[in-house]
Amino acid sequence: MRSVEDLSPSDRHGLEAALEEARAGLAEGGVPIGAVLLSAEGEVLGRGHNRRVQDQDPSVHAETDAFRAAGRQPHYRGTTMVTTLSPCWYCSGLVRQFGISRLVVGESKNFTGGHDWVAEHGVEVIVVDDERCVELMSGFIAEHPSLWHEDIGQELP
Repeated sequence: MRSVEDLSPSDRHGLEAALEEARAGLAEGGVPIGAVLLSAEGEVLGRGHNRRVQDQDPSVHAETDAFRAAGRQPHYRGTTMVTTLSPCWYCSGLVRQFGISRLVVGESKNFTGGHDWVAEHGVEVIVVDDERCVELMSGFIAEHPSLWHEDIGQELP
């Protein structure tokens, strides 16, 4: 696990942009998860946030929103997906399917998705556990448990 200060400048910039996206999603009444797809050179190709609630579309997770915003690319080798929360299996599959080379995870305390699985398949994974990401998500889960469980495909306990 790394601290934000240990990240490269482009990864740090990506995490800040992903946090902005997560906060925008929360302000819209949605789930506060944000993501950014960076080029091999560290430039933002696309950014987005979870829009499941806003769009009434269960497939619009933060990572898929950022991926779609990036548009067609000839390949994804060398790209980095930066996300505020460990990606679910659906989004982990996207990273693996398209050969995204790196994954930077803002936090995995509130939810541990498939980041270990993608690491086992050759993706470089950096888990930060940034307190801002942790607090944003834990606050949301405490205030909206039914919406959170819907987002991760589980029934309330």
